Amino acid sequence: MEDKLNIFSFTGKYRILHLTWFAFFMSFVVWLGLGPMMPFIKEALALTDQQAKVLLILNVGLTIPARIVVGMLVDKLGPKIMFSSILILGGLISIAFSWMQSYEQLALMRFFAGFIGAGFVVGIRMISEWFPAKQTGTAQGIYGGWGNFGSAGAMFTLPFVAASFGDVDGWRYAITIASVLAIVYGVIYYFNVSNTPKGSTYFKPKKSGAMEVTSLGDLILYIMMSIPLYLALALLTWKLSPAKAGMISSETTWLVYLVLVAVFILQLVKIWHVNAEFIKNPVPEQSRYHFKQVAILDWAYMATFGTELAVVSILAMFYVDWFELPKITAALLAGVYPFINLFARPGGGWISDKIGRKLTLMIAFAGIATSFLVLGNVDKDTWSISWVVGLTILGGIFSQAGSGAVFAMVPLIQRRLTGQIAGMVGAFGAAGSVMFLTVNSLVEYDEFFMLIGIVAVSVLVLIMLFLDEPKNQMTEVLDDGTVKIIKLN
Repeated sequence: MEDKLNIFSFTGKYRILHLTWFAFFMSFVVWLGLGPMMPFIKEALALTDQQAKVLLILNVGLTIPARIVVGMLVDKLGPKIMFSSILILGGLISIAFSWMQSYEQLALMRFFAGFIGAGFVVGIRMISEWFPAKQTGTAQGIYGGWGNFGSAGAMFTLPFVAASFGDVDGWRYAITIASVLAIVYGVIYYFNVSNTPKGSTYFKPKKSGAMEVTSLGDLILYIMMSIPLYLALALLTWKLSPAKAGMISSETTWLVYLVLVAVFILQLVKIWHVNAEFIKNPVPEQSRYHFKQVAILDWAYMATFGTELAVVSILAMFYVDWFELPKITAALLAGVYPFINLFARPGGGWISDKIGRKLTLMIAFAGIATSFLVLGNVDKDTWSISWVVGLTILGGIFSQAGSGAVFAMVPLIQRRLTGQIAGMVGAFGAAGSVMFLTVNSLVEYDEFFMLIGIVAVSVLVLIMLFLDEPKNQMTEVLDDGTVKIIKLN
């Protein structure tokens, strides 16, 4: 493969890059189109503020376990079939959501639609197969940034489509049209990509059902890092319980808690089953990886993408509620935030390739912390809307560049586990959005921004103290026992 990156080409690996980022783009249009549509849905169905906020939380709830499961499946089945399946099935569920009549039906279908957000994980593995390590930061940044622009695409188009129909069902037509386009593209994607370049090996985990680790300490850390994902789901359940939104009964609430505990126990059994052999018979040093790298990237993505997803979801309502802007104006201003994904996330990946992953993450998190700590002091009575929009844009640049830097590093940890690592990191991003959106439903907007700033400071400390730059190479063992060296520079 040539050394010079040419993103304007549409041949070879660049063709795969462009087809894949657009698949991600379409998945985000369908998934995050709920944000800009929420003012329309709220007005058409006479929803309360609390009901609207619950729908936004439900939209990301299933994304947490879905990214873990999809990460395992993509390592086993390959990204081609997985991305196509997510677009087609997700589009069908989104169409069903758009024609539900009761709030309960809307809530249920929106929860199911959350799995669409797992499509992001699939593309991470696809891009890592086609681009060399020295270009992976830029390529992953383009994939993630241009694909994430799907949320801006939804904000810039769906409100106008909904308004153009001129009746209360305009939002239904807008979401249906977007969903049909996603289904069509899912078919196109399947017939135009392959999992690897011709002659390349698609490395798969030796066992499936849990991530492989290479030491007892890493096994303990892996188990500990699984707990926050269950806590995020428990938080979502609490939010829907009689104690808060009252959407589910006390009996159902406790049943869900019990199911979460049971699933966690089953996961512990599976983790041990997959890793018992590696713990009893230590893995050769050259084949090891340090799970602390995964853990820190988990927390980092929780703060970067979790912030982005939460802010995108609430920004239009924030401008309407605090500054009394018209709905379409608020949607357009909110659309600026994800718009910067076009350059911020690729920029974070490109800078990572140039100056290093750790340093880039430190710079990004210093910017996130500063921006949102300042936003945490916003006063709706005295602050200018232009200042608030400017600060959200600045915070968005740093958070999206940070996301690019995170996934510049993810594919460099262990090739055969790229899908599972991306799935876990991605799940923490979704869990972060659940946490931030839940906080948003309990506090004022300025307190919501302040929490983001405090979390960013905490993650910055972790990065500074414990994150290591990727090594110069990683090793993978083929089925016949042959050791293959994969260079990382």
